[in-house]
Parts: sequence; C-alpha cells; structure tokens
Amino acid sequence: MIHDIDPIFLSLGDFHIYWYGIMYLIAFLMALLLGNLYIKNEVIKIDRHQFSDLLFYCFLGVFIGGRLGYSLFYNLSSTLDNPLTIFYLWNGGMSFHGGFFGVLVSIIYFSKKNKVSFFLISDFIVKLVPIGLFTGRIGNFINGELWGKPTDLAWGVVFPKIDILPRHPSQLYEAFFEGVILFLILNFVISKNTKVSHTTAYFLVLYSIFRFTIEFFRVPDNHIGYLMFNWVTMGQTLCIPMFILGLYILKIRKGN
Repeated sequence: MIHDIDPIFLSLGDFHIYWYGIMYLIAFLMALLLGNLYIKNEVIKIDRHQFSDLLFYCFLGVFIGGRLGYSLFYNLSSTLDNPLTIFYLWNGGMSFHGGFFGVLVSIIYFSKKNKVSFFLISDFIVKLVPIGLFTGRIGNFINGELWGKPTDLAWGVVFPKIDILPRHPSQLYEAFFEGVILFLILNFVISKNTKVSHTTAYFLVLYSIFRFTIEFFRVPDNHIGYLMFNWVTMGQTLCIPMFILGLYILKIRKGN
C-alpha cells in the first residue's frame, strides 16, 4: 500500500477539519454510549449526569495532560527555550503517558468530589480507554505519522513523504493490540467478579506490554532517538513505571 490519505476531513475555505480531530470526537461518542450502557446495567453505581461530568474531566485530562506530557517528555528543550510552545497546538504533539496522568488526576478529583472509591471509578474508565487508543492510532495512520521501520512483509506501507521504503504500519499494530485486543480483554475476558482495582492493574500491565513490544517495530522520534542501549525509546521508558505500578496494585490488593 502507498499511503496517500488526505488528513483533511472537510475544508471550508481556509478552515480545515482534520480526521485526527474526528477520531477524538468518535472516541468521545463511543465512550459516552458504552459508559451509559454500563450505567444502565448497573456495572457502576453512578448516574448519567455524574458520568457526563466524569467523561468531561477525563477528556480535559487527556488533552491537557497529553499536551504537557509531549512538551516535557518529547520536546523538553524547545519547551524550556520557549514555554509558550506548549500552547502551539497547530504544531501537534500529544503524549499518551501525559494524557494518562491527566486522566488519573481527573479520576482523583471526581472520586473526592462524589465520595466514591478511586478504584471503582478507574476500573470503569479503563474499560473505555481502549476506544480512544484505537481511534487515536487510526488518526496517526491517516496523518502518516509515527511510522514503522522498513520491512519486506506483504503488508508493508510506503509513506511517500518519508521515502519509498515499505514500512511496518506500526500505528495499525497499536490500534489493534492497544485498542481492539485490550478492549476485548478488559470488557469481556476479565470476570465481573474481578477484585476492585485489578481491572486497572491489568490495563496498566497489558498496555505496557503491548506498547513496549510494538515500539521495536516503530521508528523513534528523530529529535530524541534511542535513550538506552541503542534500542530503548522514550515510549518504552515511560511504559516501565506503568508496568511496575500495575504489578504493585495486583500484589498489595491481592486479598481485597
């Protein structure tokens, strides 16, 4: 396949609506529908108004945390030189790990405000997160960014704006494993009787494994490169504490 997808969904004069933004909208609507279905089936004891507030807080967390995370983890030198680049949204740049921290803060705020257990809410939210991971990576593929390493496999994709080499469609690998597979595991494989906090822990562990593995097929950011041993990327480095945290939660809450 030769990648020639137009990243613009709709143009109205000089105003453009991009597929990447549409992917965020789709994720929000799908999370809203599934979350309300779970509330209707009493999977979690909050009402729809509370869920709307929670979803709004989480999307703020994704946006603010994702932007700050990118600026600090992936673009630190430019951010230190000119902190205003944090607000240069037209230049792009979002970090999953930053967004994850933003969602964590949002859940803490919601839990304290509504006097609900943090892990009850986090177990609920992580079931919806793979939806956004899936649509986000599809958006990356449409944009022709975050491409993979060269490959001679039949499903290699040529990204003409880079070169003429077939490359791993690493965006689609992540969409499949971090989106589809993780969604199925968290929503259907893990038992409803799973101990409180363990769904959150499984998300942390499985996401870290999937992301860490797929990074081997992905070209690291040009301005960062590899951080250790000429093969460990920033994304892999940030997955390590997530993985350890997931194992820690499973251990300390084993009997809960």
